[in-house]
Amino acid sequence: MAISRLERLKMYLAEDPTDAFTQFAIAQEYLKMGDLMAARTQFEALVEEHPGYVGTYYHLGKLYEKAGDREKATATYKLGTQVADSQSAMHERAELQNAIVSLQLNFHDDD
Repeated sequence: MAISRLERLKMYLAEDPTDAFTQFAIAQEYLKMGDLMAARTQFEALVEEHPGYVGTYYHLGKLYEKAGDREKATATYKLGTQVADSQSAMHERAELQNAIVSLQLNFHDDD
């Protein structure tokens, strides 16, 4: 019986629990499966354990948006822009900034 991609990723993580890329891949796999809570938990752990892994902030912010938590989404995007700035990661910063603007526009559209 073949093992799933998720199980394989978990095996890799067990071999190297500090591997941020594998943790991110696991969170993405949960997203693909539609398990938003598991993905959110994984992304939150990733932010805590690897705050410099800039790609996490966009995806975690989107999950907060889906949950209706605009404040947490905005705070997550803003924190991500600071991390991106510290790494001169301009593409990621622009993506996060666009997410903030989009969230603000959508919020005002709801008024």
